[in-house]
This record gives sequence, structure tokens and C-alpha cells, in this order.
Amino acid sequence: MARTASLSGFPEWLPQERLVELHVLDTLRKTFELHGFSSIETRAVETVGQLLRKGEIDKEVYGLSRLQEDDADAASGKSDPNALALHFDLTVPFARYVVENAGYLSFPFRRYQIQKVWRGERPQEGRAREFTQADIDVVGDGELPFRYDVEIALVIAEALSALPIPDFRLRVNNRKLAEGFYRGIGLDDTAGVLRSIDKLEKIGPEKVAGLLKSELGASDGQADLALRLATIRTEDTSFVEKVRELGVTHELLEEGLDELRQVIEAAVQRAPGKVIADLSIARGLDYYTGTVVETVLVGHEQLGSICSGGRYDALASKGNRKFPGVGLSIGVTRLVSRILSQELATATRSVPTAVLVALNHDDSWSAAQDIAARLRGRGIATEVAAKAEKFGKQIKFADRRGIPFVWFTDEDGKHQVKDIRSGVQVDADPETWTPAEEDLHVRVVTA
Repeated sequence: MARTASLSGFPEWLPQERLVELHVLDTLRKTFELHGFSSIETRAVETVGQLLRKGEIDKEVYGLSRLQEDDADAASGKSDPNALALHFDLTVPFARYVVENAGYLSFPFRRYQIQKVWRGERPQEGRAREFTQADIDVVGDGELPFRYDVEIALVIAEALSALPIPDFRLRVNNRKLAEGFYRGIGLDDTAGVLRSIDKLEKIGPEKVAGLLKSELGASDGQADLALRLATIRTEDTSFVEKVRELGVTHELLEEGLDELRQVIEAAVQRAPGKVIADLSIARGLDYYTGTVVETVLVGHEQLGSICSGGRYDALASKGNRKFPGVGLSIGVTRLVSRILSQELATATRSVPTAVLVALNHDDSWSAAQDIAARLRGRGIATEVAAKAEKFGKQIKFADRRGIPFVWFTDEDGKHQVKDIRSGVQVDADPETWTPAEEDLHVRVVTA
């Protein structure tokens, strides 16, 4: 955007920009609910121990402290597991929510969650310190059929297809496939290999090969095979044969191949061209156990992933009770920032108001409010002018606000409404008049 935020990394939208964001949020919400996902909202604050219970993360967490605390007290909170911090994603708080409310939930539990999160990112387009995410997950009690991995990918493909964004690709891999392959070639530190492969697009194959050899003790042949696996990318199930051509065998590899084949097979039928098998996708977080997904906008790959996630079988547990799940998270702020900066879509007007009721004189304000109430009662967003200026000035006010219609009532009670864009003015009845459908509500249209 051309505007510079006064506090870097904490975006604020102008009213017409916020209307675009609301359109994105409403579209996602409607799509999720059409598929039976229930909305929840978790608290913004978690304990540091809860946020980091799956190990250290590569994200800077914002801690909370009272202003009256001295610097030493605030600093000591970093090592206190009971210290409070803002959540950096919605998955970890959701896992805690499931455990705490398991007795009240019906499993498999289908949830969507749209909230702000906070990370200590280096601010740039697509990366903010405060931003909105939209997540969907399905969580089971004890087990969760793999079919939900397939469904989640299809729901996200449908939701993204309904947004005013460029073409996109869900790039899907499977951690079992990758881990089985690495074990099959003799690399047992599969988490370390995945972390190295996850850096492939950032640092390139030569440096990744160097990491595999220097940090994990891989031979030239092992590093070469790991990188050859990561080059496989297909729009259909032909990736299965390409993997087998590498000559590696392992039981876990076969399981992962079969799971990924199911996802791609369904996508070819129900979301053709939107989902591809990409065996370079690793996802650095350790809690993923199967399907993993990264999503990019075609032609805007430098923006990074706009939607990511996957299968996690052990993120949430209570004693011996496990709650496996699968979910994906859309970076709403990242998407909206690209829509606005590239002028991919715009709101048809800058305010929700469709009608301004003009005042003949200051004493007519109450009567104008009655007219406005009758219009609002039929779903027409209406404002009343603040003061009885000349009609020309009231019309100019409506024009500056982006309000398309001005309502006039003469001393005899006769009503007329003027479309200030065309200049056409017609008789109208507040009980029956309705603007054209395209003017009734603000619409977001693609450029």
C-alpha cells in the first residue's frame, strides 16, 4: 500500500479497504459453514508453557507484563512457564481448547476460527506483527479417518476459489512419505532432514545438500536422493511411480504414498488444477504427522504461502486420550494486503450507506429520522443529514461519502429520491422504494 503505517507491522485499513477485508471474511465464513464447520473463538492470551509445549518455535512470541512491573520482573517472565503471551497461531490454542472442553464437544469436531494473532516478524508485505488468520480443523477422539485430510483440502480449494484473488495452487505432500523415504536411504534423523528440506526454496539445493552433509552426516548419495525426491511435482497421481523409480523402499513410505494419492485423486476429480503433489513441501513444525500443505498464488509466489497446515496426530492429548486432527490456516491479512496493493478488487462504494435523507430545515430532522427508520426497516442502509444546508451542499456531502442516493421530502409530504451519479430524480414511497440490487449493499468486484 502507498500509505505508511505509524507503527510498522500493525496494519490498519481505510474504510473502503476494510470493506474488502470484510468481504473476504464473510466469504470464508459462509463457505466453512456450508460444510458444517462451527465457529469458536479462543482467548488471545496463553501461558508461555502452553505455547511452547511442543518445543521451541522459530517465531518471536510477544509476552505480556503489567506496566507497573520493573524491568527485571518483566524480563524474568521469559523463563517462567506461567508467564502470559499473545498466541502466535490458532492451532496451539485450539488444541488446548479441545482438551479442556472435550466433555462438551461432539467428535469428530469441525471448527472454524477467525481471529487475530501476533508474531515478532520483520514487517514487509505479506508479513505483519498483528494479522488475521482463518482456520478450519477437524479433530477426532482417539482416531480420525484419513478421509478428512481429503475433505479439508477440497473445502479450502472451494473457499479460495470464491475470493477475488489470482489463481492458486495447494501444494500437498505427506510427512510419512518423506520420513519413510529418508529412513529407507539410511537417514534416521528425519526431523532434521525435514527442517533442511523446508529451506530449499530460500537457500537452494546446493546449500541444503551442504546442511544435510555437515549437520546430519549424509553421504553425497543420500543427499542427492533426498533432493531428487524434493524435485517431484505432479498434477495427478503419477508422482507415485516417480518416487518408486528412485528405488527406495520402506513401509512408512508406502503408507504416505497411498495417503497422498487419495488426496490428489479426489482433487483431480473435484478441484481440477487447484491441488498438486509437491514433494518439496516439508513444514518445519514437528507436530505434523501426515498430510502437509502450502498454498501459493500463481504469479505471486514471492508473497509466500497464503494457506498452510496439515495432519497432526499428537498435538492434543489428555492422559492416554489422544485427539488427532487435520486443519489448514489461511493468512487473511496477507491475502488482503496483496488484493489491495495489486488493486485486484475494490468495493463499489466506500461506505455501507445507500441513502442520505436531506433536511429542508433543522426542524425537519425528526421527520427525516422517521423516513430513515422506515427505509432501514426494509434493509436499506440510511443516514440523515446533520444540518439543513443548501441541497447542493447536502448532495456534495453524499458524493464525498460515496452515498449514491439522496432522499427529499417537500413541505406537502411528497417524497423524491435522486441518484446523484446519473442526476435522475423520481417520486418515491419510503414504504416501497428500493434501490437496484447492485446498489442495495456494498459489493466487492474484481478489477
